[in-house]
Amino acid sequence: MTLARKVAVVTGAASGIGRAIAFGLARAGAAVAVVDVNPGGAEETVRAIETEGGRARAWRADVARRSEVDTVVAGVLAAWGAVHILVNNAGWDRPMPFVETTEEFWDKVLAVNLKGPIICTHAVLPPMIAQGYGKIVSVASDAGRVGSTGEAVYSAAKGGVIAFTKAVAREVARHRINVNCVCPGPSDTPLFRTEFVAVNPKLAASLARVIPWGRLGQPDDVAPAVVFLASDEAGYVTGQTLSVSGGLTMA
Repeated sequence: MTLARKVAVVTGAASGIGRAIAFGLARAGAAVAVVDVNPGGAEETVRAIETEGGRARAWRADVARRSEVDTVVAGVLAAWGAVHILVNNAGWDRPMPFVETTEEFWDKVLAVNLKGPIICTHAVLPPMIAQGYGKIVSVASDAGRVGSTGEAVYSAAKGGVIAFTKAVAREVARHRINVNCVCPGPSDTPLFRTEFVAVNPKLAASLARVIPWGRLGQPDDVAPAVVFLASDEAGYVTGQTLSVSGGLTMA
């Protein structure tokens, strides 16, 4: 599987699953635009990719702000001449009972997890349509398929990403653009540790007990699925939702 001469944009790639995806795409040969609100972490990802001989550049952007996303896409086109792959990975959540959440909290969760993928997809589609080729992979969540206690708004946002993926896949198939999503289950990421385990130190162990594979997911578990869907080997796959969850969710 090769992505030689391909250009990929990965959001939320400063750490965790996004960083693993950026590494995976670079190792397959793609030039990777590392996009994140954390410029220091994005630069660390770039340096690590370059140390392995890959090509990458960092861009700071809030995916919920259209003007910032447009600046990134214009910069990528200027630097590398095309955008072949978009990975909508940026996400955020904080667990709490729905009745304790606020409108401000809803707005932040929906902005990052749902509006962000919509904005980024809208920004890359014109150049993809013009070139008659594109791969869009959104990182949703099994929470969007089955719901998750303490994550009602996040579940709604990720369910929206799944539905958005299917609708856009139908619209752009005639342009030979594949649109799919990957749904991780509970995964050991920096966000999981700071926003979930910090609140409930026993959560990781309790989740591992109900996952058939017997452990939490790791970022490197998700990256290969994204790389596959971004490759020409998945050229006849579109509008699909793939869970990477150690068997926690089976469809």
